[in-house]
Amino acid sequence: MNHRLSLIGIALCTLCSAHPVSATEPAYPDIVIDDVKHVITAPSHWDKAEWQQAGWVTLGIIGTAVILDRPLQDEMRRYAPNNNHFVSQVERLGAQYSIAVLGGFYLAGATGNQTAKHVAQDGFAASLIASGLITPSIKLVFGRSRPRANLGSTHFKPFTDSNTSFPSGHTTEAFALASVIANHYDERWVQYSAYSLAGLVGLARSYHDAHFASDILTGAIIGTLVGQSVVEHNRAMRNNSIAWLPEFIPGKIGVRIVKSF
Repeated sequence: MNHRLSLIGIALCTLCSAHPVSATEPAYPDIVIDDVKHVITAPSHWDKAEWQQAGWVTLGIIGTAVILDRPLQDEMRRYAPNNNHFVSQVERLGAQYSIAVLGGFYLAGATGNQTAKHVAQDGFAASLIASGLITPSIKLVFGRSRPRANLGSTHFKPFTDSNTSFPSGHTTEAFALASVIANHYDERWVQYSAYSLAGLVGLARSYHDAHFASDILTGAIIGTLVGQSVVEHNRAMRNNSIAWLPEFIPGKIGVRIVKSF
């Protein structure tokens, strides 16, 4: 045991000496890895009140499924011809257009706008975690059929690639991006605009008979919470605090300690 501890100590010391405390921000891949760990392990640090809140949110999703899933589907099928150009364009904010938005913030950040730079960084991390890791995993576990399959709102077949209704990936992505933008800017119009567009993405998915109301609500919750968590975590790291970031080099695993001034 002591021999193992000595090896770990040597590895940590080697990494710290190779990467001394810096006045600059850590490398972005390190930030992303740290964000993933922070978000994924967050439930293990929740207190009683936070678990109670999670319980209420779960009940809200179930209530939405019972009360709104079928009525919203019927209403959309009644009035939506499913070929509206505006709705189709809005829907893409939860997919390819979100990449374009992040690219725009990245270019603005390259000119020296620090807020835009951080939006691009945090937005990519939040998108990766929310719509790249969490939502696909839930889809796989629940295996809910889409409305357009006409199998009803209670048809679940876990661990099948074709049943991917719950939760909405487009809505998750849209709200992750909206949450990051809203938490970086204090202007009300920016916040309202970001969340309104994200909400339209959810409605567009219902309009195209791709998701139930509870799918959309769950995606919105995941995206919002992950975006907010990533922004707050990275803000603490950037604002005069010590960050413990994982470090991987050939043959060694350790941590790098970074402090911003």
